[in-house]
Amino acid sequence: MVHESPRWLMVQGRKEEAITTLRSIASTDSYDGISISLSGISIGLEQWNADLYSAMKILWDKKWAFRRLSAVMVVSFGVGMMYYGIPLGVGNLASSLYLSVTLNALSELPSSLITYFLVGRLKRRSSMLFFTMLSGVCSIMCVIIHDEGRQGLRIAVELLSFFSTCTAFDVLLIYTLELFPTCVRNSALSMVRQALVFGGIFSPILIAAERGVDDNGLLSYGVFGLVICVCGLFTVCLPETKGEIICDTMDEEEQKAKVSSSSTLKASNSKSLVPHV
Repeated sequence: MVHESPRWLMVQGRKEEAITTLRSIASTDSYDGISISLSGISIGLEQWNADLYSAMKILWDKKWAFRRLSAVMVVSFGVGMMYYGIPLGVGNLASSLYLSVTLNALSELPSSLITYFLVGRLKRRSSMLFFTMLSGVCSIMCVIIHDEGRQGLRIAVELLSFFSTCTAFDVLLIYTLELFPTCVRNSALSMVRQALVFGGIFSPILIAAERGVDDNGLLSYGVFGLVICVCGLFTVCLPETKGEIICDTMDEEEQKAKVSSSSTLKASNSKSLVPHV
């Protein structure tokens, strides 16, 4: 029922399939225009893809792509540990288990809505850094706030931590899509998802280990908060992608990076040449 992306088909050199897909979703009057427009596209992309064995080999060979993938996977690891760990650890907070689980589940909806409505305005790198730090700090505060008279505040802080994690999760997936060109985007996103799930593997282990120790959530929420704060710092190694053109090939991405670097250098030089009054 769902068509393959025409853009991806063109990058893979499957031009006829791309034309067929576009015709199936276009109006009848646009058929001839589609054929004429695509007939002038160079088939160089097909030759470029034939020289490489797989998308993973491309990501490994290109140093800039490997650095991006490594950094975003580290961030994903921290987000995954928090995303899967916080709902599992609410039973260790000495609060109402049913109320906490219900509120956590409900908090995912507003986080998705906020991402949907603000994704056009939010800068990717600063947003990821903000939400990961906020989630980590709130998680650590769950350990600090352990008085019986402040259980309501503890639940509120835990909800804010999970809400920030869910928002960071949504922004992370969008950020990953924009970091890599079409030819390797699926593979990069798969690796990021694997890192996220891998981070979630450690969550039940830490929660189970804490149940035999009365440490007010240090082994779970304390470790979760510390890990996501440290992993979130790797966001500074990634470029900003808000408003940037999404490329199809690695060569286009490299060329875009060179143009961006030269523009930044010219801007900094022009500022340094301005005389101070």
